[in-house]
Amino acid sequence: MSLSYTLLVNGSVYGEQSARNAYGFACALIEKGHSLSSVFFYQQGVNNGSNLIVPANDEFDLTAAWQQLAVRHHVRLETCVAAALRRGVIGHQEAVQHNKDQHNLANGFEQTGLGSLAEALLTQDRVVQF
Repeated sequence: MSLSYTLLVNGSVYGEQSARNAYGFACALIEKGHSLSSVFFYQQGVNNGSNLIVPANDEFDLTAAWQQLAVRHHVRLETCVAAALRRGVIGHQEAVQHNKDQHNLANGFEQTGLGSLAEALLTQDRVVQF
């Protein structure tokens, strides 16, 4: 039986293991034939969507991995807009709205509100938090 999933990632892109665990879980559930509708990045997790993260050459590039997963499997990558703005992760639209000269939201990520997470809680078979 195939299930639909949304993942909720609260952990930062580096410095802790939860975001990397979420990525591994996402790959495994897709490999098992389940569908991953979206990944919602919240709290420190919004840092996964920063285009300014530059890992060392010998480290796994988690932001790029999320981007590739999203393209390959049509997964929405959503950062909580309020949490992201507080942490300096800002998309083009928000930069214009708040009179900022630059934006740094990585390609493939979008900024959404908590309503998107609430919708996932109501519509997905499983929501798994990391």
